[in-house]
This record gives sequence, C-alpha cells and structure tokens, in this order.
Amino acid sequence: MDVAGRRVLVAGAGVTGKSVTKALTGMGAHVTVADGNAERLAELEGLGAELRQGLTEPPDGTSLVVTSPGWRPSAPLLVGAANAGIEVIGDVELAWRVGSTLENPPVWLAVTGTNGKTTTVGMLDSILRSAGIDALACGNVGFAVLDAVLGGHEVLAVELSSFQLHWSSTLAPQASVVLNVAEDHIDWHGSLAEYAAAKGKIHQRSGTVVHNVADEWSTLLADRYAAAGANRVGIGLDSPRAGELGVVEDLLVDRAFTADPVTTADELAVVADVRPGGPHNVANALAAAALARAHGIPADAVSKGLRAFRPGAHRAVEVGEIDGVRYINDSKATNPHAAASSLLAHPDVVWIAGGQLKGASVDELVESVAHRLRGVVLLGADAEVIGAAVARHAPDVPVKRLLPGDDEPMTAAVRAAGALAGPGSVVLLAPAAASLDMFRDYAARGDAFAAAVGELRDKPPPSRGRGRLGDGG
Repeated sequence: MDVAGRRVLVAGAGVTGKSVTKALTGMGAHVTVADGNAERLAELEGLGAELRQGLTEPPDGTSLVVTSPGWRPSAPLLVGAANAGIEVIGDVELAWRVGSTLENPPVWLAVTGTNGKTTTVGMLDSILRSAGIDALACGNVGFAVLDAVLGGHEVLAVELSSFQLHWSSTLAPQASVVLNVAEDHIDWHGSLAEYAAAKGKIHQRSGTVVHNVADEWSTLLADRYAAAGANRVGIGLDSPRAGELGVVEDLLVDRAFTADPVTTADELAVVADVRPGGPHNVANALAAAALARAHGIPADAVSKGLRAFRPGAHRAVEVGEIDGVRYINDSKATNPHAAASSLLAHPDVVWIAGGQLKGASVDELVESVAHRLRGVVLLGADAEVIGAAVARHAPDVPVKRLLPGDDEPMTAAVRAAGALAGPGSVVLLAPAAASLDMFRDYAARGDAFAAAVGELRDKPPPSRGRGRLGDGG
C-alpha cells in the first residue's frame, strides 16, 4: 500500500488516531487529523500532520480516510467522504494492507465475539509464546494493531471489535473465530443482525473458520461467511466429533488437527489448566487452542500455554476472601451475556449489578441464574430495571438497592453483599451493564470494588450477621 504523496484524512485523535498518524506520516503521506476535542488534537502536535477541529467535510484532494473504530458511519465527516467517493477504512484494514507489503508479513490469528475476546487472545498469545513463537496480542486488547504489524512480529493474536470489522474489507487471517454473539452495541450498528454481520466479516477470507457449536450466531456466521475451501472447525464442551475440539471427562481434546480426525484424537490439556475456571472459559481455551493448532502449534505447547496464562484485571479475578466468602471482580462483564457466563460459574452467589444497560434486556439472564442467587445488590442508572427482573424471576431472593445519595456507593455495595453472604458463598461484581453513569470506565469500577473489599477486610463492621436482607423483593 503506497500512500507516499497522497492526502489522507485521519478521523479521531485518540490512541488509534495517534498510531495511524505516526505510521502514515512516516510513510510519506500528507495527513490531516480531525477531532472535536482540542486537547486530544494537541497531543498529536509534532507528528507532522495538520490538525483540524470541527471538520465536517474531507479537505480537497483527500484520497483516503482512515477512521478510528468509535466513529459511527453516520458521522457527518464520514458521510461526506462516502458521498464524495472517497474510500473509508479503519485502522485494522490499514494495518492489514501495510503488513501485506512487508517482506515477511505477519500471520494473523483473529478473534471476535460479544464476550471472551480478551481472555481468548491472552490464552492464544500464551500458547504461541510457549511454542517459541514471536507472538504479540494486539488490536482491541490495547496494543495498536498497526504498531504490532510494523514491529515485525511473526504471529499476531488479534482481538477485533465489531466497529473495527465494520471498516475492514480485505482482511485475510490464517484462522478466525466468532466466539459468541449477544445483544450489544445496537446503538452503533442499528440492529442485532447488523452487529452480527460485522462480526461475520472476520471469516470472509480466513483460511480456517472456527465456530462455537453451542452458539447459534457463531455457527450461522461461519455458515454464511466462510469462503469456499476454508477449513471448518467446531469447538464445544461435549465430546468432539471429527473436525472438532471438545471435552472428554477432564481433558481438552482435538479431533480436527490430527493425522486422521476420524480415528485419532490429541489430548491438549486438562480442564484444571484453564484459569479462570467456568464453562465459558473452557470454551475460550478451546477457541484459542483451535487457532493455535491451525498455525501448527503442538499439543504440549497448548497445555503449557494455558497453565502459564493469567487473566487480565477485572475479568473474574478473586480479590479477597473474608470469613469464608470469596469476592470476585468481573467488572468487565458489561452486558447481560457476559454476566450470565460469570454467574453460572458459581453455585451460591451474592450478585452486585447495575449501571447502563443501553437498552439490553436482563430477563433471560435473571431467569437462567435465579437458582444460584443468594442475594442481589443493585446500584447505578438501571438498577430498577434489574430489580424488576429479579422480582419477576427470583421473587424469593433478597434485593438491596443503594440510593443515589449513598456515600462511596461501591463500599456500601460490598458491605451489603457481605451481609447477605455466608461461608462458601461468592460475592460477585458482574454488573451486566456499562459503567459510565458512576465511574470513569469498567476498570475504575473494578478498582473501587477491590478497594472496598480491602476496606471490609481491614475494618469489618461491628456485627457481621449473615441474615438475608429483604428491602427489595
């Protein structure tokens, strides 16, 4: 991809925009960066680009627009570019095109889905490194994919969001997986079908297409988008058939990448190697293993990599145990589908939930986990919506609602949850909602939870009764 001398517009001056701007100016492009935030633009001074605030039309002579993933297709600047016949791509598409021109292009192993992306990419990266591969986890996971491409790594474990895939057109990973699809980001895409379609684009030019046999959307997207001749591989929690990876007793087993999948199977790992535990993370581990096996990684490296993997912060991380009660931070469970996976991993749960549901329904979630709930503590903008669902589907479960005026609401939530719990219980922060109504982001929410647990451990209330509070319904 030759951009030398071309006029390129970069939409967005955040982390992605900065990465793209540095790369494009280094390649000799004439770059204009547009953003509505003057402070973000100021951070790009010195990169050799023209900085424009409030731009609504591409500058004259623009031949390419590279947009940050958060920009919606309806943004006036992007609409103006499309109306002018100017190609609009995302940073991932740019990274793919740039990488394709290198003497040794990196191999892409790509992961998307509503939930589990970051955990799966982390597991995959750990497996690849255990096999001695020069690998890097990148994309939506935090390390800009364009920087990873230009870094010269052998294999990239790439986490891709629906936003990034929307703006991609020629991406061709060696192997790809859609882990699952549930209602999310409807405000951006317009409908669940459009959101799923963006996810499905990951498969269009993939050599090996991996799907979760238990997830209807994952299977449908593989059927719809896999190219003719692509290798199809299923993953699931049951005993695998030929062409699948699955679970036999306590073993993760491969019957897709063996010499004869009909008659032979490779043992990859034991279920206990998967951390954090729970069926959803076993499925994530199988997806990571399938992508790694598509690259030729041996079975022993899968086991070694899974044992070495440590989950990222705010993803089902145990932050303390007090009086036999475990406190688990899964603040990253920002939608009902993610919260359901987290809740189903524990038999006796006091659930801390609430925040911004963004229009998502929680009835199916509450109905599926009602038998596991010992109590519920609610906070945030949509607490009443979740509380109403609990009243419908788990009417005997005590609910504690925190009032908007409560001081240090997370501290109050943890103390209320601790009062509802008993020895052997888990107090689980799995909000099922976004955090911006009360916190800077999900990480700040998780940090507040961990701090509140620490405070409860260091300064327990005078009476730690284990009764069941009942000021909800």
